[in-house]
Amino acid sequence: MRSLQRENLVTTAGWSDLAGELDQWVKDRRVATLWWRDDDAVTPSRRLDHLISIAGNIPISLAVIPAEADRKLAEWAHLSRSVRTRLSVLQHGWCHRSHGVDGKKNEFPPARSCHAVRSDLTAGRARLTAFFGNRALPVLVPPWNRFASCFLPLLSACGLSGISRVKPRRTPWPAPGITEVNVHIDLVAWGGDRGFIGEAAAVGGIVRHLKARRLGDVDGDEPTGILTHHLVQDEATDAFLRRLAAITKEHPATNWLDAAEVFADVL
Repeated sequence: MRSLQRENLVTTAGWSDLAGELDQWVKDRRVATLWWRDDDAVTPSRRLDHLISIAGNIPISLAVIPAEADRKLAEWAHLSRSVRTRLSVLQHGWCHRSHGVDGKKNEFPPARSCHAVRSDLTAGRARLTAFFGNRALPVLVPPWNRFASCFLPLLSACGLSGISRVKPRRTPWPAPGITEVNVHIDLVAWGGDRGFIGEAAAVGGIVRHLKARRLGDVDGDEPTGILTHHLVQDEATDAFLRRLAAITKEHPATNWLDAAEVFADVL
């Protein structure tokens, strides 16, 4: 029965490519690790509950904006048994406000002072720890996935030991004591209508990253990261995520990691 269900899920073009790539991982006796990051959380909402429902038992790493977060979100995470064991909190900058001057949004551009950056990051870490306790991991997710390299050495002084941006990492250790694990497929069409990027683009992106890892073209140890934004998520994205969850949970090659596993080297 399970094999029939899997066959029905992967018959569409694109999805069969994903199944085929995962089959290659099985043949190579390797595990295709994945992780799921969702950005811009500040308070409980129906959309956030909906995201958790879609994920099922797949762990979610929730990037929370410290300055905007309210205690209701912490209470939701603490009281909801459905999320208690599979939700991690990451630090999404400080207030998600751009200080960029080159036309690109960036909360931490190189023009900012070290004092200002250190102050923001330290305050963010303290606020999330006060709200979420051990669930708040010392991992920075910079807004817009941009963070000036000159500030990387500051992270450890701010109580942070990890960073997550976008695209395959160049190195797992961008600064002493700091590990980087990125996401690779953003499901939102930011340059368009902020809807779903489309099934072909989403599945294709996952397949390309998995294949590049398997062939050694990128860091094979960096888990393939899926990025969502629950506040702007549409029905097409929901449908894609349900299908992705169903296929990957059934396939013997895949393993969805929680953030504590993703950043285990520095936690």
